[in-house]
Amino acid sequence: MKKVLFVSSEAVPFIKTGGLADVVGALPKYFDKEAYDVRVFLPKYQCMRQEIKDRMRYVTHFYMDYNFRSRYVGVLTCEESGVTFYFIDNEEYFSGPAPYTDMLWDIEKFGFFDKAVLSALPLIGFQPEIVHCHDWQTGLIPVFMKDSFRGGAFYRDMKSVMTIHNLKFQGTWDIPTIQRFSGLSDYYFTSDKLEMYKSASYLKGGLTYADKLTTVSYTYANEIKTPFFGEKLDGLMRARENDLWGIVNGIDYEIFDPANDDLIEKPFTVDTFRTDKKKNKAALQKQLGLAVDPKKFMVGIVSRLTDQKGFDLIQHVIEEILAEDVQLVVLGTGEYRYEEMFKHFAWRYPDRVSANICYSEELSHRIYASCDAFLMPSLFEPCGLSQLIALRYGTLPIVRETGGLKDTVEPYDEYRHTGTGFSFANYNAHEMLFTLQYAKRVFFEHKADWNKIVERAMRKDWSWERSARVYEELYESLG
Repeated sequence: MKKVLFVSSEAVPFIKTGGLADVVGALPKYFDKEAYDVRVFLPKYQCMRQEIKDRMRYVTHFYMDYNFRSRYVGVLTCEESGVTFYFIDNEEYFSGPAPYTDMLWDIEKFGFFDKAVLSALPLIGFQPEIVHCHDWQTGLIPVFMKDSFRGGAFYRDMKSVMTIHNLKFQGTWDIPTIQRFSGLSDYYFTSDKLEMYKSASYLKGGLTYADKLTTVSYTYANEIKTPFFGEKLDGLMRARENDLWGIVNGIDYEIFDPANDDLIEKPFTVDTFRTDKKKNKAALQKQLGLAVDPKKFMVGIVSRLTDQKGFDLIQHVIEEILAEDVQLVVLGTGEYRYEEMFKHFAWRYPDRVSANICYSEELSHRIYASCDAFLMPSLFEPCGLSQLIALRYGTLPIVRETGGLKDTVEPYDEYRHTGTGFSFANYNAHEMLFTLQYAKRVFFEHKADWNKIVERAMRKDWSWERSARVYEELYESLG
């Protein structure tokens, strides 16, 4: 049996700030239990819910030299959905109201976390063959595995994998500070290792020293080899392209299941959506105070309201989007100007626009189940989970062809009768608008074709089962 250790700064249901938590919380459940023993290491944050902390059991503790002091390291454990999770406990580093604070403190505490995870392994009786690291917070682990943890039989044959969830976040600070936290020698702070434009980067260290690299879609794996998407690491990505795998994320089909979803008005299947999706739409219109009218073309948005997600495009053409026959339902928080924009249009068109500037799991499920289309015009999108959920619920995505959006949404072809959604290539507001208007025309004038697209979308498999098989192939390639 192959032993694999996931290391991450967050995972559902323990702590979540973004898509990273969904991946690390869900993926380990889907490996073949006969062939893989996959466990996960996380920090034990003070801000975790009390009922979660109450489930944890003490395993061991020890003291470790870090940043010129001896530091306490506690190890706790609990099981979730058949997967063993371990937690590194240190109240100095992991107290506070949120998992991430200011960058300097985060760099110090995740340097501690990385060293503590590797130090704890011999004491908990788990010797992984592969340590799978996620994002910059775990970037020092592959470096340590080639440095201070290289000697001795316990660590000698361990391999490391580094997954990029978003290349934009790199854990970068000045060289003396990162050298102090990491304890690494001058040898590591050159341009072919951790040094990066006179600073140093945890992520660059991980990407340089890990045995294999992955990112969360095929297209993003190619995009990050270019200067526009490469965030100054495109040269390294090109140098390591033979070790770089693009593996599309999945979604948890138990949580996102329109046939068994308690949060929506009327569960439905690929056979019943023609009648039952309308019931969800009417219920959402009523709940949000919109005009209750099945003939309206309802467009949903569930997102962080930021430039990366394409809201500057929406801002340019929002008047044209909000034609008489369109309703727009928005859920999310983010940049003040976009929050205010949606609030303004909800005030102007109360029967057509609903701006929900918050986050609600229940409302998100209702939007996915009720809307006709889902708008996601991202500037870049490493993978994206929202379009996968929309496909699962038969809400057709309208996306820009970038990263995981390009890999997972097949544009409708009216001549070959193929496709699972609608897409446009250039980052251009009017191209997005024309694509939305085209989708609307298909919805109103070619309803049979629209329903066939919905059917194809709902039958697609974007579950973690599919992704897990590819990760297993990656692990086998490491020997």
